[in-house]
Amino acid sequence: MTHCFKLVAVFALLIPIAFAQPSGKTRIYYIAADEVDWDYAPGGVNKMMGMKFEGYSTVFTERGPHRIGTVYRKAIYREYTDETFAHLKARSPEWEHAGILGPILRAEVGDTIRILFKNNASRPYSMHPHGVFYDKDSEGAPYDDGTSGKDKEDDAVPPGKTHVYTWQVPERAGPGPNDPSSIVWLYHSHTNELKDVESGLVGAMIVTRHGMADAEGKPKDVDREFVCLYLLFDENSNWYLDHNIQTYTSDPKHVNKLEFTPAEDGIGTGFQVANFKFAINGYIYGTGPMMTMKRGERVRWYLVALGEQFSVHTPHWHGNVVLHDGKRTDVVPLMQAQMETVDMVPDNPGIWMFHCHIDDHMDAGMVTLYKVEP
Repeated sequence: MTHCFKLVAVFALLIPIAFAQPSGKTRIYYIAADEVDWDYAPGGVNKMMGMKFEGYSTVFTERGPHRIGTVYRKAIYREYTDETFAHLKARSPEWEHAGILGPILRAEVGDTIRILFKNNASRPYSMHPHGVFYDKDSEGAPYDDGTSGKDKEDDAVPPGKTHVYTWQVPERAGPGPNDPSSIVWLYHSHTNELKDVESGLVGAMIVTRHGMADAEGKPKDVDREFVCLYLLFDENSNWYLDHNIQTYTSDPKHVNKLEFTPAEDGIGTGFQVANFKFAINGYIYGTGPMMTMKRGERVRWYLVALGEQFSVHTPHWHGNVVLHDGKRTDVVPLMQAQMETVDMVPDNPGIWMFHCHIDDHMDAGMVTLYKVEP
């Protein structure tokens, strides 16, 4: 009880120094970095083709003496109900498609986002946001910036410790003149960005134009929202690679971490290639929850990407089109750390493919399904 009282007191002391507009809300989140065993292909079936994995898809899904398969120890952001971090906050059915992404944070221009972050993992992690306004004690990235003391505590939160991140949402963090009523920003661990992100610590924030959010922070002019992370998770750079080898291969002593065989078609084969997971929200070959909407609804898609040199993607919708920067299209370019917001009014009922149009990525599993109901 004493610990909980102290945490509540910390929030109470911080609230008066918020720099949000007077009408803004302070939106409080309780988020932890948790170590979990993540399955890139739940069900063990290629749902894009309605069949067992075979052919080239087995390179990325088969488990064996020297192959990990589809289940990996990772670290991900998860939301809790309060400062005790005793109970996970259930993700609503409409956001089950978000998969490996951390909790979807919301704000309206003028608000303040305040996060009590707890590191439940076995190594230091942080939370670094894009787009919003923050002081040095809420940046979440270590480098020689001339700061010290409390202004450095946010950079690498030790295992078992907590930190309060305070992010302001001024006008420049919201939609611009040519944007729709809401836009998306990334947040991710930046203690060691490459390995932290490959290990799974990434999430999204949705910021709505002032006066355009409902009581829950959702844009008033949208019926349905989807967030999609296009990311090649290079499991060779996962902090937990050795654990995954020991846990999921049957002959860990003879695993060759450098094994790579190039191929004329596709990315190649070998242990290194098998650990490339070309995923949408952490799922491959359509194994994630179906994204479902109705014909004529106002649907907003938030597209985000991160990663290394091969994480350049081209999300493509079959069957319907979107409005992107005032232009109609069905393919959107997405570079590393790029964030795009597009709108769709689906008019073509059915189950449709949604995938990266880079052929190598598609063959490696960066494909999923969405459904338009009549």
